[in-house]
Amino acid sequence: MTIESYQDTYIQGQFADRIGGENYGKDTAIYKFEKIKRAKAAAKRDYPNVKLIDMGIGEPDDMADAGIVAKLAEEASKLENRGYSDNGIPEFKAAAARYLQDVFAVDGMDPVTEIVHCIGSKPALAMLPTCFINPGDITIITVPGYPILGTHTKYLGGTVYTVELTEENNFLPDLNSIPEEVAYKAKLLYLNYPNNPTGASATREFFAEAIAWAKKYNVVIVHDAPYAALTYDGQKPLSFLSVPGAKDVGVELHSLSKSYNMTGWRIGFVAGNPLIVKAFSDVKDNNDSGQFIPIQKAAAYGLAHPEITESIATKYSRRHEMLVAALNELGFKAKKPKGSFFLYVAAPKAVIGGPTFETAEDFAQYLIREKLISTVPWDDAGHYVRFSVTFEANDEAAEKAVISEIKARLGEVKFQF
Repeated sequence: MTIESYQDTYIQGQFADRIGGENYGKDTAIYKFEKIKRAKAAAKRDYPNVKLIDMGIGEPDDMADAGIVAKLAEEASKLENRGYSDNGIPEFKAAAARYLQDVFAVDGMDPVTEIVHCIGSKPALAMLPTCFINPGDITIITVPGYPILGTHTKYLGGTVYTVELTEENNFLPDLNSIPEEVAYKAKLLYLNYPNNPTGASATREFFAEAIAWAKKYNVVIVHDAPYAALTYDGQKPLSFLSVPGAKDVGVELHSLSKSYNMTGWRIGFVAGNPLIVKAFSDVKDNNDSGQFIPIQKAAAYGLAHPEITESIATKYSRRHEMLVAALNELGFKAKKPKGSFFLYVAAPKAVIGGPTFETAEDFAQYLIREKLISTVPWDDAGHYVRFSVTFEANDEAAEKAVISEIKARLGEVKFQF
């Protein structure tokens, strides 16, 4: 039976208000990513002989390092690794502490009290509000950004206050723009650098400013750092925890998904303030029974080999340079980011002699349907599209071919900016 056939039964009236209550599933609005999905399907149907270039997903195009895969296979064959891991094995937490020291110069992390594993950073981001948010409390997030950062605050009866990331401010939030009545009522401030979707990097000075702001208003900072080790052109990886006072006010989330090509493995860690780590661990203990032990051991192997990430970063850096050069030749004003695999560029206003674009979503739909190039639009703070350099290409020659094809397709028209 179809979903619609159950919408006239008592089940429809049982849904929680947080997901729509009795109107759950009846909303006819089509959300951004669903629109992209539908447009991609339509483009493939209309142009079956043209390969769609997917630069929207933001998922690594390669598999995990062979050493990591071998470690998983080795550990998965051991009887003692079959059981629950609860809040993580000591070996993984110790590896995370060493990783923070070796890659980010974060000294003195206690792997027992200041680090806990998570089944990827997404569930950790979802669970952390449960530690802090009561009805009426406020979470501050930046936009554009990852929508889940505010979702669970709303589920818990809190409210979300947004701060725009603008090019004029180097895509850093202006914390002084937050009204004091909001700041004093806020419990959480989410930060994310290198940033998704802008690709912007934070500075030590900004983190120091954020720490001082958090202490003034008694706000907990959650720094989501899945791209922290993916940096380019001499930019050293920067951890929020390396700035004095960070552990007094918050935690940092690391994930192996992007930096180690391990998206499907679902492994990361929360590190920082021991009281926050304990609270998160308690909430987590009531949500899951821990990640598979062999995955944690394989991840520990990866954390001990940061050169794996350095190699991945070299590839993304090369792709960024090629894409930036191609787009700028077509009239865009693209600038290579210092980190992440995202390139965030202002959308054009129109095709000369063709369609106009009132929003970035209009432009993104045009790219998919007419040029078979998939991107992600963002209209939260200006009109921008996000290109991801995680497109499929097996080697440098294939990368050059993809970029050449993008340039050829977009070069068929002239854009007005």
